[in-house]
Amino acid sequence: MNNKLFARPLGYFFQLLLPLLFLASMAFAQTPEAAPAMADDLRASGKIYVVVAVVAVIVAGLLAYLISLDRKVSRLEKEIKA
Repeated sequence: MNNKLFARPLGYFFQLLLPLLFLASMAFAQTPEAAPAMADDLRASGKIYVVVAVVAVIVAGLLAYLISLDRKVSRLEKEIKA
């Protein structure tokens, strides 16, 4: 068998794999903290519920906007077809 046929794709494979392994090792090298302090503080003071409520309102607003936009586009598509 010709080793050049296998050497080239295998070389490309290692050229892609080695940087990914290096990046993964950098991610595991981070020092873990005991617990996220901000989440504990927000939970302890009860402010986490405010954060959840604000996020829920933003998501609901985006959903309502998308629904109304879809209705407008559907209406315009019907007008164009007619």
